[in-house]
Amino acid sequence: MPNVYGMTSLTGKVAVIAGASRGIGAVTARAFAAAGAAVVLGARDEAAVTAVAKEITDGGGRAVATRLDVTDPASCRALVDKAVEAFGRLDAAFNNAADGPMPAPLADIAVDEFDRGIATNVRGTFLGMKYQIPAMISTAGGGAVVNMASLAGIQGVANLAAYVAGKAGVIGLTKVAALDYADQGVRVNVVAPGPILTHHLEAAGPKAQEMAAQSTPMRRVGQAREVADAVVWLCGDKSRFITGVTLPLDGGQAAGLKPPRMYRQGESM
Repeated sequence: MPNVYGMTSLTGKVAVIAGASRGIGAVTARAFAAAGAAVVLGARDEAAVTAVAKEITDGGGRAVATRLDVTDPASCRALVDKAVEAFGRLDAAFNNAADGPMPAPLADIAVDEFDRGIATNVRGTFLGMKYQIPAMISTAGGGAVVNMASLAGIQGVANLAAYVAGKAGVIGLTKVAALDYADQGVRVNVVAPGPILTHHLEAAGPKAQEMAAQSTPMRRVGQAREVADAVVWLCGDKSRFITGVTLPLDGGQAAGLKPPRMYRQGESM
């Protein structure tokens, strides 16, 4: 009898990952490959994303890489075309690219900086799905898309107007795409991480990392692999009845506030 509770298998599947040069995107690319998928990686930093692809192929996986500008329709279409040309089909996609201005009060954000955040997050996710979904339907009879949002797109964060607006837009686009293609074999979901230990949080230093950890009910930050595992699962058959879902990966932050231990009711300070 087959082990229906085993790890997600994507053997024979093909996935594209946008924003795969480092951090969560690179870790997720490796996770797709480890699950058996051939992967096509795109990012602005062509040298870095090519290095990730080489690491995967050196380890016995199948991977190709190309430069990608998610705000450019031709570039987004070329990434999908590359997947079909290289591997004959497209089954899964992870739209992970993100950008935006440095934190500042809303009125202090330059208009072009705000536009850059919206272009990458909202336009980039739209363009990704615009070309990914038809390719999935025509070459594989369906597939799964996972878009990258953030807990900030659900709850809001002060001084992050462009980022919050962009990630909220990603969540909205995901819901519409899920409804548009649910009866054509394409599932579309979104992950919404809280604090994750990537290069940004690493560069912020131990104090910032501890503050981030204390902001979660679990009292720790997440790992990039924990996000990757969720993305791969959402692209596999074990999640085949799930679409239009926003999945927080946040150590419990979306559930509400959990005060520090010293302030819990009934405990001495």
